[in-house]
Amino acid sequence: MNSFGRIFRVNVFGESHGESVGVNIDGIPAGIPLEQEDFLPDLERRKGGARGTTPRKEEDLPFLKSGVFNNRTTGAPVTILFENNNTRSADYAKLREFPRPGHADFVAAKKFGGFEDYRGGGHFSGRLTLNLVAAGVIAKKILGDNIQVNAVIKEVGGYADAEEGLEEAIKAKDSVGGIVECTVDGLPIGLGEPFFDSVESALAHAAFAIPAIKGIEFGAGFAAAKMKGLEHNDPIVDASGKTATNHAGGVVGGITNGNRLVFRVAVKPTSSTPKEQQTLNIASGQVETFSVKGRHDLCIALRVPVVLEAVTAMVLADFMLLEMRVPRVFAQ
Repeated sequence: MNSFGRIFRVNVFGESHGESVGVNIDGIPAGIPLEQEDFLPDLERRKGGARGTTPRKEEDLPFLKSGVFNNRTTGAPVTILFENNNTRSADYAKLREFPRPGHADFVAAKKFGGFEDYRGGGHFSGRLTLNLVAAGVIAKKILGDNIQVNAVIKEVGGYADAEEGLEEAIKAKDSVGGIVECTVDGLPIGLGEPFFDSVESALAHAAFAIPAIKGIEFGAGFAAAKMKGLEHNDPIVDASGKTATNHAGGVVGGITNGNRLVFRVAVKPTSSTPKEQQTLNIASGQVETFSVKGRHDLCIALRVPVVLEAVTAMVLADFMLLEMRVPRVFAQ
């Protein structure tokens, strides 16, 4: 449903054009320093307005409603709200009869009997990634300074140079996708379990909660299918578990091996393209030509790195708490 995690448990709520979106997080240790300003750097990275992203601008200020007292977490669940102020719902009312290809419009209407909030994608909207970023800020604090989570754009529209990929999209007057890579340094050996609770399983589960993610690979990824065993194996070179190569991406048998965690996600092109498309007109029962109006990202992948960092930190913080490996006690 809308919850993820076992100890560090994240519950997201809200709709794109509703009054607010928000997140409730249980399992946060008491005593962590936390105030509104802590969230602002990562929230700023997620915002639209830059070239290739949506012109919709929101303040995205996090309002801490519970679980924090005197700028420290209390051990109770933390609730964070973000107000929605810059909405243009009329853009979506006109499209009610045309379920947009690539969006959840059609399946949502079928699943929820037409009662879903369809404005701006409603509960399916990328706007709810605000909630993930907020949870990620707290998760990064739990991981501590010695564990560094970083994600970067590797490709836009098939080009390693993001600007070149955007230029091609602008020329084509269409949206494009991209590839984002996430790395984690400083992880201890032993996080994760075999099979269903492997580190890869949990990260993939969380990554696919980010709208527009269509694929994931760890280490050498799909290129491993073309390698020989001797070539793919990572020789262990010392007693710390350091390996000469890292084709495994820092995870063996579902468990972290102490090397850098490396994985990549594929982000589809933004479904709301300015190009004319064909889809079913529910009212007429006929396939008709239409175009999507509104404010949309040319390349949603540009805003994914900080969200991918957030869900990665969520997963790893949960594993750390399960193993009771929280790296530090927060001083009074």
